[in-house]
Amino acid sequence: MADPHPHYRTDIEEIAARNQTARHMIAGFSAEMPMLADFWRHLDTALAGNLTLSAELARLTAELAATRMDRANLLAAIRATLAAHADGEADPLYYLRDELDARQMPARHGRAS
Repeated sequence: MADPHPHYRTDIEEIAARNQTARHMIAGFSAEMPMLADFWRHLDTALAGNLTLSAELARLTAELAATRMDRANLLAAIRATLAAHADGEADPLYYLRDELDARQMPARHGRAS
C-alpha cells in the first residue's frame, strides 16, 4: 500500500547534520566576532531546541508506527473472530483472546478453551 502522506517523511539525520554544521559555523563566527556573543548564543540556543524537537519527532513517529501495528493486529483478530463465528466454529472468540494474550493483558480465569 502506498504511503498516503509521502510529504510527511522527514530525514531526521540530514536535518541533524545541517543543524550541527550551523552550530559549528556559529561557534566560528562567535570566536571571530565576540562583540556579537549574545546574538550567536541566541542562535545556538534556538538550534539546540531544534535537535530536541527532532528527537521528539523520531520518538513520536516510532510510537505512531507501533500504534498502527497494534490497531492492524486487533482488526485482524476481530475479522478472524467474525469469520469464525460466521463459520460456526466452537470458539470464535479464540482469535481475540489470542491477540490480547499476546499483548500480555491480564487473562481471565475460567474461560472456555
